[in-house]
Amino acid sequence: MAAARKMVQTRGYNGLSFRELAKEVGIKSASIHYHFPTKGDLGQALAKRYTEDGVTYFEGLRADSDNLDDWMRGYTGIFRMALVNDNRMCLCGIMSAEYEDLPPEVRVEVDAFIEVNVRWLSEVLSVCRPELTEEQKHAQALAIYAAVEGAQLVARGRDDLSAFDNTIAAYRLAGLLP
Repeated sequence: MAAARKMVQTRGYNGLSFRELAKEVGIKSASIHYHFPTKGDLGQALAKRYTEDGVTYFEGLRADSDNLDDWMRGYTGIFRMALVNDNRMCLCGIMSAEYEDLPPEVRVEVDAFIEVNVRWLSEVLSVCRPELTEEQKHAQALAIYAAVEGAQLVARGRDDLSAFDNTIAAYRLAGLLP
């Protein structure tokens, strides 16, 4: 799973190859097919685990601190770490770019990841912007998620971590990020 995740974060879902994955981990492709009969099964499992890991991470951010700045720096920091780690993308972000090519079972998990992010960001906005309606919080949370994914994409395309940092700083200055 770790090798498949790295492959997708680097090459995208369409770049996920059972043959290349088997070669990388030193097993036969049939062994992977035993656990994941189709590429869609593997993609679904990857996105589901990624979402579960995200939920755990987000819960930890709020449990470890009452400081809003810590929450948001932790949030943007996890996207930054993917870039630091071999200029990778968020797994579900890169899958979203290939959404039309994804099997339905993978799409469901990618959508779930987005909803987890938007829900968590809406909860954060409830703390720092309590005057907003639920609809406004949801809209702003989706905008924040999209903006951070976009900053990551631009930085990756340029192979320039400072592009991410500068964009996130500009978002904070403009008031997009709490």
